[in-house]
Amino acid sequence: MEIDLVSVISRWAHIGTVIVLIGGSAFMRLALMPAAAELPDDQHQALKEKVFARWRKIVGMGIGLILISGLYNYVTAIPLHKGQPLYHALIGTKMILAFVVFFLASALTGRSEKFEPMRQNSKKWLGILLLLAAIIVGISGFAKVAIPMVEASESTVEAPAE
Repeated sequence: MEIDLVSVISRWAHIGTVIVLIGGSAFMRLALMPAAAELPDDQHQALKEKVFARWRKIVGMGIGLILISGLYNYVTAIPLHKGQPLYHALIGTKMILAFVVFFLASALTGRSEKFEPMRQNSKKWLGILLLLAAIIVGISGFAKVAIPMVEASESTVEAPAE
């Protein structure tokens, strides 16, 4: 059995980054936001600015790493799921939902005035982001476990040299 080290590292990078981003978002929504809401307005705003200044950088780098590793993982998985429309439909849905999550994360951590109303209602939008992330994790797990990889057919395997 030969181990493809690049694929292993790509998978670790992808899943590890997702864990950090979803975990950080869950921490903010479930622990930080309720605690910060009890602070006086000036302290609340100061804390929010400091947290988002750091989190914004992590979100940006994380989205980039997820896109790079996800594209690599998908390209390497395509031949293993040839002729499996359910797999491709699920992964396509997962990708679309991921882009929605990326948008929400960027809008909530960004500085654009256009998305200030979303940031003012960040409790709602962060909850939606977490719900979508949970759906993505569910789709990913189902596709990985319930849809077996296609065996290489004889036509795609080279015959041994004689």
